[in-house]
Amino acid sequence: MKSVALAIEQRTPHGIASGISRLITTGDLAPGDRLPTVRELASDLGISPATVSHAWQTLAAAGLITSRGRSGSFVRSLPREWLPRRYQELDGAQDAALDLSRGTPDPALLPALGPVLANLRLHADTASYQQKPDIPELHNLLRSTWPSPVESITVTNGALDAIDRAFAVLVRYGDRVVVGNPTFAPFFDLIDSYGLEAIGVPVDEYGMRPSEFAAALGSNPSIVLMQTRSHNPTGSSLSQARADELATILKRSRTATSTIVIEDDHSGAISSAPDLTLATIVPERVLHVRSFSKSHGPDLRIGALGGPRALVDQVVARRLLGPGWTSRTVQAILHALLTDPVAVGQVESARVVYGERRAAIVTELARLGVHLPLGDGINAWLPVAEERAAIVQLAAAGIRVAPGALFQLGDQPPHVRVTVGVVPVESAQFVAGALAAAAVER
Repeated sequence: MKSVALAIEQRTPHGIASGISRLITTGDLAPGDRLPTVRELASDLGISPATVSHAWQTLAAAGLITSRGRSGSFVRSLPREWLPRRYQELDGAQDAALDLSRGTPDPALLPALGPVLANLRLHADTASYQQKPDIPELHNLLRSTWPSPVESITVTNGALDAIDRAFAVLVRYGDRVVVGNPTFAPFFDLIDSYGLEAIGVPVDEYGMRPSEFAAALGSNPSIVLMQTRSHNPTGSSLSQARADELATILKRSRTATSTIVIEDDHSGAISSAPDLTLATIVPERVLHVRSFSKSHGPDLRIGALGGPRALVDQVVARRLLGPGWTSRTVQAILHALLTDPVAVGQVESARVVYGERRAAIVTELARLGVHLPLGDGINAWLPVAEERAAIVQLAAAGIRVAPGALFQLGDQPPHVRVTVGVVPVESAQFVAGALAAAAVER
């Protein structure tokens, strides 16, 4: 175990954690490797076992090591192989005092299901396997609230399911997909699973940057996959001017003449940004996806896909050969949540609270010299000097964040994603202080 001790330059909890982290990063310590015991390493370094124990706790909170009781501590292996790769790497330690790595809504801000369920009078049956997949009440409500006139809408099991279904009928192996850089990490896993090539376009506070977007269209992509508001991980949202500019670039492109835009609006009901779409200019080229997971509950697994009838019908027809449709019982629950005054008020209150929480963190960071766009949604994108070091440093403060590299293509400046939407306003000062200490030099 002397080799581990030799890699430790500073005999403090942070120094020990940083030294072990470097060994893991370089591969000198591989997943599954057993670490020296606390007493062994303390003896090698000539320090108190309590100091090593503190370092071990920091590494565990950062998701780098795991304890197996009397068997000792080990370098964490990739968890649960049934998860796609980036989901695996997002699935870290569960014991952080404040877990800001998940990108999930605050359960306390979801609307209560009990009152709505008590008033539903449904049976989980269907008259025919060939009847329309969507219940009319929900379909009509969605159509009336869509960001632009739409030919066809179908209900899906959330946003990622809708995007996957669209890919299944629109892409072929080797096709190119234009995607924001950074973007939602599982998008990359989905693109890889279809054997596609991702073309990254930088994202600023208003969406994809126009000049790079135009250049990416020169590769004749099959799909442009973009997030319209509350962008995950950055929190940016399309402005009207940017939406019009991107749509015009697409319309005038001589190479991307058959490219379809898939718009992901995953946090609409809790977003403060306007509901925008490129379909106001190129309606025949846009599939718009709306999800209710962030606002009404991830376990409802419900969203909607809307666009040209010819494209949506392909998705519906292919889906009937698999899952068939989204449970009409669940559709009825969502319709009730979208129309019940109490539930509507709860979601509106959540939108306000999320905005206040985000603003509190951004304001505190600015006071400490770290300036982020106000943005929208539940996530923030924090620039750091070195990703792994920042994760370890924040773990030492009891805070877990997500590694930014999972959300990026290629060699990009290091960041971490922080789910600020679950941080109460009264905790903003403490959290912002820890984030500022881990951020890039100001």
